[in-house]
Amino acid sequence: MPTARPTPSPDAAIDEHRQLVEAAAAFTNGFQRWLGSHGSDGRTYPELRLMEQLHCRGPAKMRTLADGLGLSARNMTALADTLEHDGLLRRVGHPTDRRATLLELTDSGMAAAEESLEPRLAEMGRLFDRLPASKRQALLSSLRALTEAMDAPDETAP
Repeated sequence: MPTARPTPSPDAAIDEHRQLVEAAAAFTNGFQRWLGSHGSDGRTYPELRLMEQLHCRGPAKMRTLADGLGLSARNMTALADTLEHDGLLRRVGHPTDRRATLLELTDSGMAAAEESLEPRLAEMGRLFDRLPASKRQALLSSLRALTEAMDAPDETAP
């Protein structure tokens, strides 16, 4: 007859949660610093992410882009202003919604994205290549599951 596994004490569960939160925060902060110091060609990580989104998916509403990149409307506007000033993107009116503004890359923006994104992604990939393939897959699966859980409705809420 198999023996039952002991249930962790509430203190042990709280300690495990604290360790997970601290490790996730440390990785997030460290990863942001690491990104900023590895071959950005003078572009910030949010600028590169916006260019990547527009390059890979085409024109999009500012609100949709801000939500996808985790930016406030104010930060999205500042980011768009910077890239527009640099001649890399332009604002255009939405074809069916007069209230919406689309962002799209200019020809210069497309060229800059193509020139910088592939080497940048390769550089980022080298960080993850430090993990064995099985751990990379486990990390990817875990990150996707946590992202999905954050987007799901809270079933414990009244």
